[in-house]
Amino acid sequence: MNPDKSSPGGDVPTPASRDDATPAPRDQSQTVQDSTANVLRSQIDSLYGDQSVITKEPVAAPVAQPTPAPQAEDANPYHRTHQAHPAPQADQWKEYHTAWQTYYQKYYENYFTHQATTAKQAEPTSHYFSSQPTDAEETAEELSNDQALFELRQKLLGRVQESARKIRRSRHFVPIAAALLVVLTFVFLQYNRVIVGTVAAYVSPGSIDPQNIVVDPSSDIQVTPEPRLIIPKINVDVPVLYDVGSDYNSQMAAMEKGVAHFAIPGAKSHPGEIGNTAIAGHSSNDLFDSGDYKFIFAQLEKLAPGDSIYANYNSKRYTYVITKLEVVGPNDASKLIYPTDKPMLTLITCTPLGTANFRLLVTAEQTSPDPGAAAAAPAGSGEAGDSTAIPGTTPTFLEKLFGAR
Repeated sequence: MNPDKSSPGGDVPTPASRDDATPAPRDQSQTVQDSTANVLRSQIDSLYGDQSVITKEPVAAPVAQPTPAPQAEDANPYHRTHQAHPAPQADQWKEYHTAWQTYYQKYYENYFTHQATTAKQAEPTSHYFSSQPTDAEETAEELSNDQALFELRQKLLGRVQESARKIRRSRHFVPIAAALLVVLTFVFLQYNRVIVGTVAAYVSPGSIDPQNIVVDPSSDIQVTPEPRLIIPKINVDVPVLYDVGSDYNSQMAAMEKGVAHFAIPGAKSHPGEIGNTAIAGHSSNDLFDSGDYKFIFAQLEKLAPGDSIYANYNSKRYTYVITKLEVVGPNDASKLIYPTDKPMLTLITCTPLGTANFRLLVTAEQTSPDPGAAAAAPAGSGEAGDSTAIPGTTPTFLEKLFGAR
């Protein structure tokens, strides 16, 4: 039995006994602190750490009955296990926006297609979905058509201009253009009477004053002494030159100043005399020839039986009514010669327009003044004449150039 510790008279404990008694409480307290620290570290790591909870083995107590280590707690359900998301790249943003744009485009296409289908299936009387096009739609369609036509014209014009530029740049352009100009000039010089005569056939060739047109053919009025021929239907009022000769040169010279009296044996009468009075005029002649009456009879073919013709001669007006129109050859002067007991009038011109291939004869009979009071026929009227050619036109460009006729 150990001496009483409280006894003053007892022995002082030896070092061996001190080691056996005092160290035990200090080692047990250290073990508890280490265990507590391990638990706290585990909890902190479970909340903020990236790894699972790690339990640290407790330090074995030197005592016979060491304090058991606490059990590890369950993992935290809010533990962050994801990695940081990388920043999006430019291509990814582009794909993102493209996807949304495609989505919205298809969405609105489907929407408006559905609306259009609904409008077509709606009643025609519906105010909002009428099947009839509105004024705005028609106007838009017209503008679209006009725009298409304008673009087409501009495209064609551009092609023509481009082709023209290529031709002008060609080294063959000048010779071809010069040759073409020569050909056109030659054609115009040779056939100008055809061109101008055709135009003159639709333009009034005379200069008649409407106030001078005879209203009452049966009235006996005083007229000027100048011989004139008046045909109201084709607006002709032209001087007449009588007794000028029947040869070609005399006729051509007379027709430069008006129309010419073509007196041949068997047809030498004048207005107011029994027999045939023949008067010739140009329907077409060379544009460069002299004279103001080269197309005076261009419209003679428009006359018809029943039309009136007036001839002023020796201060008296004579009225004739057309009885027939006839086309004869250029040498058929015998058609002007026939026996008659009436005053007759025959107008002569070339036909077709621009040529001298044939002659048009317009025959008329006097109706006023009284044909029964007409003067006798001049000597030689009614007798067979010679084979004189009926006057025609002046020579063409080629005929003048080569001297042929």
